[in-house]
Amino acid sequence: MKLLMVVGLGSVQDLVSEKKGAFYYTLEEFSKYWDRIDIICPRVKGQNSKVIFNNVHIHVSSWPLIFHPIWFIRKGLQIYKEQKFDFMTVHEFPPFYNGIGARLLWQKVRIPYLLEIHHIPGYPRPSNLRERIYRIFMYWFIKFDTLHARAIRVVNQYQTPKFLIRAGVPKDKIIYIPSMYIDLDIFRPTDSQKEYDLIFVGRLEKNKGLELFVDAAIKTNARALIVGDGSLASDIKTRCTKYTNIVFHGWANDQREIAELINKSVLLVMPSNNEGGPRVVLEAMACGVPVLATNVGLMPDLAHKNAIKIIDWDAEDIAQKARELLGNKDERDRLSRASLEISRQFEKKTMIRNYADNIKALI
Repeated sequence: MKLLMVVGLGSVQDLVSEKKGAFYYTLEEFSKYWDRIDIICPRVKGQNSKVIFNNVHIHVSSWPLIFHPIWFIRKGLQIYKEQKFDFMTVHEFPPFYNGIGARLLWQKVRIPYLLEIHHIPGYPRPSNLRERIYRIFMYWFIKFDTLHARAIRVVNQYQTPKFLIRAGVPKDKIIYIPSMYIDLDIFRPTDSQKEYDLIFVGRLEKNKGLELFVDAAIKTNARALIVGDGSLASDIKTRCTKYTNIVFHGWANDQREIAELINKSVLLVMPSNNEGGPRVVLEAMACGVPVLATNVGLMPDLAHKNAIKIIDWDAEDIAQKARELLGNKDERDRLSRASLEISRQFEKKTMIRNYADNIKALI
């Protein structure tokens, strides 16, 4: 079988840059279930189309993003004429150029497609005016956007389905297919000495709540490690110059380095305003490291299983709960045991096979 995947800018940057991200490692396994995968991507400056894993063909647009739906249709029709793909998966988000392109392509070739909604920008909490506007647009447009899709994939069981149903998407069209694929050979407990009390892992961007993490680390005087890079890096580094308890690591080289750093930490703190997952929480759980997280994405699912501690979007609340957990080894041990048990449900190969099987069932 042949598959066409339509992705966003973040995913294509994972594929074509030297910083191989989660999507790259997902495709490494996912590609084994298909004769051929073609991937349509927005423009990335300085990057060209390429082939990876022998059967994954990445088509990078040479057109500006504003014209992406037009390029999408032209390239999609060309690929269909040459390859006759059987199905499309479409990663959708505002400003909806992927969903619009998929709808137009469907009208021409009538190939069924799965609309994937991993994340509602600005929901439950917007980080800025753009996210607030995107959340409103998502609410009013998504019913129309999903009309011709064979199904709508969500990656958590509570938060995203609730939003979509309120926006008018039929409940029976929504399917839960987890996207948290954890390599348990890499993310596992080790005997590493604990060098840090708190760790933050992620893009250093506004919606990740990095300022809250820093404020909490200052309030607790905890040994804190920040792993990642992004637009806030310079400002946060400048602010933390006088705090010797906060260490910047920068971008981790690969998954093994992330696992090593998590295992050197007592607690992972994830203070995001909105997320689809995030993956790093399950990576920490697979290492047996307890998690403090805001109530976003997959976190309500895990909170129902009493496997993480929910924090407010408030530095004092984060600091208080961090102090309590740092001082309570019995509770940390309980969370560690619960985390290890749940993380086994997200084993990489099993979850990716489940993803492929669910798609094939829709064809």
